[in-house]
Amino acid sequence: MPNWMATRVAFIAIGLAVPLTAPVSAQDYSPDAVRMFHELKQQPNDLARYAYLLREIPKLPASDQQLAMQMFAAVENELGLYNEAVHDFPLKSYIPVDATLPTPAEWKPADAAEVITLLAADRRIVLINEAHHDAHTRQLTLALLPRLRALGFDYFAVEALSDKDGQLMQRGYPVKDSGTEYLHEPVYGDIVRTAIKLGFTLVPYDADTGTMQDREAGQANNLYRRVFARDPHARLFVHAGYAHIDKAKGRLGNTAPMAMHLQQLTGIEPLSIDETQFREQLPAKPDAYQKLIGDFPPDGPTVLVNRSTGRPWSDHPERYDLNVLLPPASTGGIESGLVQPLTTVRDADRDHLMLPNRLNKQRPGWLTLRNERIPYPIRTILCKTRFPCVVDAHYVNEPDEAIAADRYAFMQGDAASKLYLRPGRYRLRAWDIRGRTLSQETITVGEH
Repeated sequence: MPNWMATRVAFIAIGLAVPLTAPVSAQDYSPDAVRMFHELKQQPNDLARYAYLLREIPKLPASDQQLAMQMFAAVENELGLYNEAVHDFPLKSYIPVDATLPTPAEWKPADAAEVITLLAADRRIVLINEAHHDAHTRQLTLALLPRLRALGFDYFAVEALSDKDGQLMQRGYPVKDSGTEYLHEPVYGDIVRTAIKLGFTLVPYDADTGTMQDREAGQANNLYRRVFARDPHARLFVHAGYAHIDKAKGRLGNTAPMAMHLQQLTGIEPLSIDETQFREQLPAKPDAYQKLIGDFPPDGPTVLVNRSTGRPWSDHPERYDLNVLLPPASTGGIESGLVQPLTTVRDADRDHLMLPNRLNKQRPGWLTLRNERIPYPIRTILCKTRFPCVVDAHYVNEPDEAIAADRYAFMQGDAASKLYLRPGRYRLRAWDIRGRTLSQETITVGEH
């Protein structure tokens, strides 16, 4: 492993994540970082962005590598390399030295979606956050969409959406130009598809200009103007990143977060849900997250409820109303997303010799979405000996430009993995770094 990977920074101040398409200037970042931003935007596809960052990160000064590694992990996430993304940009769970974690004697675990649904019954605004490089933090949003729609929530605001895709609601699915690159990740695409099917009005709201404070205030102003100024009786569900959901200052220093501005504009206190404060690191290290999942082993998105009062636990109740714990996703043996040497035995030869694939690339079990999706085996024979190669599974009636139902990037030959797909018909398409189709076939999953 090269030195720049071995010395990667283990923590970023939560909330300082940068949209990959945001304008940049020399006043905000170093000249090297500005150049990286501009050249990254010129790459033609996600695999090309992966290759560009892999090549350029070692050349950057140490001061820029933390930002670059966050972007690299986000691209890994968008390519379906979920474990690798968490490995390559770990976010350590920091808590004050004098903080007291909940104990099983006073607290008990409960299903996060069920508890949040109860809490949201009399609320007008619900905010939930994500870590942009970890699609696991999108699973709960997907589960909450039908529950909140049944409660009467009618607007769904999505940070990664752009207001330039005027055909999104009519089309019914997002495409590559529907928003930022974060939206290229399949679970994020599934969130948008599901919200449209459920009848939500989708609301793009990000503000990508000015200072951090300008962005927080701009996001809140956009939400107010596009929702509550038009519909005073609206009920709004917001999917945001990191500390945008905080109702008080703290994680952004002296900057007032978006949720704080939104409450001031509307006079409505939101229900704020945090998924980023206590998260898994790969490889696992002793920290608050490990302590919590040891005391309260989760089998899905989980919150802690006080045994006496029934209230949910929040380590910072002035900022957000509850913390969500996600179960460990690690399948063991996780490595960084570095390209490994190609093997000498080609897939066609291995098939002829009836040999097993040497590399079985594991993906996290949460991708079943609690058994809503079925694992479908794929192999590098789809790539026709050209690597790196991405295998996309598209819904059979959607074009190549649509966000895939699932995808996986093979960085070398002689490997196997799995896609996770709902029952139905799909079009598998393998493509290379230039975007050229290598193979294509139609498959049926889970139907007999």
